[in-house]
Amino acid sequence: MEKNPTYLFVAAAALVDEKGRILVQKRPEGKPMAGLWEFPGGKVESGETPEIALIRELREELNISVEPQDIEPLAFASEPLAEKHLILLLYICRRWTGQVESPEALDLQWLPVTEIDGLPMPPADGPLVQMLSNHLLAPA
Repeated sequence: MEKNPTYLFVAAAALVDEKGRILVQKRPEGKPMAGLWEFPGGKVESGETPEIALIRELREELNISVEPQDIEPLAFASEPLAEKHLILLLYICRRWTGQVESPEALDLQWLPVTEIDGLPMPPADGPLVQMLSNHLLAPA
């Protein structure tokens, strides 16, 4: 492994609806890892915090508004990705305003966390499903 890799920070959200289901979206054709299911989110741009990037991405991808106090850090994954190294930061969010929809016409599914585990997902998302499952299914 190279001594000073270039890091790619991505912030993603586990949106949890009132029934306890999680939103996943399918990566569109023409993008890397097309056809795989993932948590909504995207790259942290220069000058952004991960939280601000996530709020921006959720607005752009799903047409919803999220307040900073409504996202909570949950887990992260670290994965080599071509010439960069991906750091995927997963947040949990149970409150937003607006109706979840995809202006980009991405396939969306609301699933129980137990059903997400069987979906084809990018390598960094897989370990986060187990952490999310442990968090959501842990005894109160």
